[in-house]
Amino acid sequence: MECIISRRAQFSASHRYWLPEFDEGENKRLFGACTWFPGHGHNYVLYVSLIGEIDHYGMVENLSTVKRVIKKEVTGQLDYSYLNDVWEEFQDTLPTTENLARVIWQRLAPHLPLANIQLFEYPQLWAQYQGNAMKASLTIRTHFSAAHRLALPELSLEENTKIYGKCARPHGHGHNYHLEVSVTGEIDSRTGMLVDLVALQEVVNNYVVEPFDHNFLNKDVPYFAQIVPTAENIALHIAQLLRKPIEELGVDLDKVKLIESPNNSCEIYCRKSPQIPQGLTHQESVLATTN
Repeated sequence: MECIISRRAQFSASHRYWLPEFDEGENKRLFGACTWFPGHGHNYVLYVSLIGEIDHYGMVENLSTVKRVIKKEVTGQLDYSYLNDVWEEFQDTLPTTENLARVIWQRLAPHLPLANIQLFEYPQLWAQYQGNAMKASLTIRTHFSAAHRLALPELSLEENTKIYGKCARPHGHGHNYHLEVSVTGEIDSRTGMLVDLVALQEVVNNYVVEPFDHNFLNKDVPYFAQIVPTAENIALHIAQLLRKPIEELGVDLDKVKLIESPNNSCEIYCRKSPQIPQGLTHQESVLATTN
């Protein structure tokens, strides 16, 4: 039976997004503040996931060996570096988060049985790469605050309380929701981007954050006039709202994760994925977790 293990690593590095074939206006349109000279930096967090059988020693890979390989091939070279200059791969394609994750995979693949590379540029932006040519995923994280009440209109307060507990109380209650939106697409061989990040953030803000933030979902969002705004239904509606405008950006909506509280979250998978549990084969699959 195969097992997946992960090793965390960190490095600090700077980079700049600028293509010489574009004038200043086009560079600023594409990359915004990331064009500023001489660049800017991040504290990157890297998760290297490995897959394999558990051996006689109870390990997939010796973690001491894994640590040495990651340091030699990646973090030892990238830490406190200027990414545009440190690796030859970034002479032709910019060191965006998604492209950096791809190149890290390529650097580690000859040495380790990789399953996934996850790279956080900062807590609200990260990329994943699984060795699929130029295809990767990019995730942005945002938040909104909203109130809701869980109750079916045709049932009495007592009946609703049996189903939803305290969440059925007449005046509702609120949450600070955290929302993660993941998209998949091809990394552009020149810009290193799979999507216009500013445009993606605007779509999520315009279609979700602004309409939902500081509202009573049952009354202020028409969809929930008849639909109970559980975490599952909210996440599903967000996926429905985002699918088309995200496709218009040239990428696919991969996953919506809604974190209602530290104990409750829900994930909507918007395409067939090996991560979806068996039995959930429909187009939009729900995975709810309660810890």
